[in-house]
Amino acid sequence: MIVAEQMRGYTQSSSWIRKMFEEGARLMAMHGAENVYDFSLGNPDIAPPKEAIESIRRLAGEMSHGYMPNAGYPEVRQTVAAFAAREYEVSLAPEHIIMTCGAGGGLNVVLRSILNPGDEVIALAPYFVEYGFYVENYGGKLVVARCNEQFFPAFERIEAAITPRTKAIIINTPNNPTGRVYPEAVLAGLRTLLAGHPNILLISDEPYRRIVYDDRIVPSVLKIVPRSVVVTSASKDLSLAGERIGYIAIGPGVEDKEELANALILANRILGFVNAPALMQRVLAECIHLSVNVGIYQRRRDLFRTILDDTGLSYAPPEGTFYLFVKAPITDDIAFSNALVKERILSVPGTGFGYPGYVRFAYCTKESVIKAAAPGLKKVVKAY
Repeated sequence: MIVAEQMRGYTQSSSWIRKMFEEGARLMAMHGAENVYDFSLGNPDIAPPKEAIESIRRLAGEMSHGYMPNAGYPEVRQTVAAFAAREYEVSLAPEHIIMTCGAGGGLNVVLRSILNPGDEVIALAPYFVEYGFYVENYGGKLVVARCNEQFFPAFERIEAAITPRTKAIIINTPNNPTGRVYPEAVLAGLRTLLAGHPNILLISDEPYRRIVYDDRIVPSVLKIVPRSVVVTSASKDLSLAGERIGYIAIGPGVEDKEELANALILANRILGFVNAPALMQRVLAECIHLSVNVGIYQRRRDLFRTILDDTGLSYAPPEGTFYLFVKAPITDDIAFSNALVKERILSVPGTGFGYPGYVRFAYCTKESVIKAAAPGLKKVVKAY
């Protein structure tokens, strides 16, 4: 058998998000795209800011497309460091910014740099399923600590999950799949918890940082929990998910920042990323202060909430991202999700996020699709 046993297992239990996305493609071929209501994949559908498109066109013809330092162009790192220092309210030098192939690439770079075989990383359920794959890529083990009923970190469960092999904790705020934003008090609680565990690094996965609603402020992890790193990207706030551009910022309280930065730079190279895309580094440097019109997502959120309220379904308070994490009317979230498929409505079971009993709807789609899905959703809920 040419395929590794681990990969065979992965393909058989791979992401529910992709499974439902592929089911959507099958249904669209049968019924037509306009008759399928796909809320499975968090693929931004709002056009990037026009300034970003103009930068891509102009820079593509002006710049060199050859290799650069593995950490990224020095002038780009300078610009990103200045922006991130204002955003996170901390002092950041360009040497502590590493340009990456999106947030997914960035997380792999961090984990490759810090993990020894057998080391453990704690994720907070519900969590992005690929964290487990990323950790196992480097011989680590993902340990899950379930969030509390408000979908915030449960400190006593995190403490119980910590062992001498724990190397890091991954948090994701604003959160996929719940849409929750961790308030300052929650981050302060993590800081207090980690004070007793000085060898654990907090990794904050933040691609949705600027997709928030109702004038909400996302507190600075780097400021509140100094022994932390942030991994982020332009995938969501600039609608450039396919261009794979992001960065890592090393927090001011990380000991041996230079040694960690050197490890991150080497990992960027030896994992095969080599460097972040040359063109998109330049584009990000010019457009890092921009964002898509978040009001469009907010209108969709409010429309979807009206439909859910009308059906009597409860859900996590959606403060950011473009997801709604909805409590299924039955215990079996997979059965509920499959029942929705019969109405050509695609959601993702909470089981895929390590949190059964819920389903996730991604509302990065047109309002007409959300409205058209309402009758089928009501029909399924009524049946239960």
